[in-house]
Amino acid sequence: MERKNAHDFDQELLILFDAYVHGGIDRRTFLDKAAKYAVGGVTAAMLLDQLSPKFLEAQVIKPDDTRIEQDYIEFPSPNGYGTARGYLARPTGRSGKMPGVLVIHENRGLNPHIEDIARRLAVDGFVALAPDALFPLGGYPGDEEKARELFPKLEQPKTQQDFIAASRFLKNRPECSGKIGAVGFCYGGGMVNFLATQLGTDLSAGVPFYGSSANLADVPKIKAPLMIQSAENDPRINASWPDFETALKAANVAYERHLYPGTQHGFNNDTTPRYDAAAAKLAWERTVAFFRQHVR
Repeated sequence: MERKNAHDFDQELLILFDAYVHGGIDRRTFLDKAAKYAVGGVTAAMLLDQLSPKFLEAQVIKPDDTRIEQDYIEFPSPNGYGTARGYLARPTGRSGKMPGVLVIHENRGLNPHIEDIARRLAVDGFVALAPDALFPLGGYPGDEEKARELFPKLEQPKTQQDFIAASRFLKNRPECSGKIGAVGFCYGGGMVNFLATQLGTDLSAGVPFYGSSANLADVPKIKAPLMIQSAENDPRINASWPDFETALKAANVAYERHLYPGTQHGFNNDTTPRYDAAAAKLAWERTVAFFRQHVR
């Protein structure tokens, strides 16, 4: 079956799906409201399946790729949940220290797509650490719907501390140069903005993809340059951008923002129909170049 993209779906259905993915409505409400878009023998449940991730089809760097080494590792988080866990990927056979990048998932935990992102960074010469915020609740459950149900049960102040601990753990890894960046998507994009307010000069660069703005009162604490990656059709996230930009300018934070025409929230995620290949390619090239400029 030919893979669908965002243009195959009504924009209102995509907005409805975005609300479902981010906890604004439950599954039953989505299916009830999606029924009006189910035509030609397609059911609402089929629409939900079409919009949901297809991890294996989209894998760019396979887990058995010989160019990388990988491990699941635990690390202490005394101010968070006590112990945290993440996926560590780095280039095979490199001597000398390498720059680090923290990879932060959406509101579903450490799924196969985010692990793939970490492997892509490893192939590009970075030590990549992708923590799993769901580890205290048993870890990513292997099912996106179950993961979304688990996520609101996290105590966010503890989870935030787990990501701060992950940043410091990566920075102090023996193979890491001590310079780290952070990239995140959706929830993870918001977490990148949060970390920028907390880590000061310990963070060398941040790239939030369609993430919620940082607390405006904390923006003056940001010392790392930011590359803001935004989707055009993303009213929920874009509504906060004008105030965030005003705060960034007032605090003299170095930033650049790229708005990708015609894209949806989640356009970089190549496991779903919201993926926009051209925009994702450009955004990722810019991301890697930004890290090479500021983290190397």
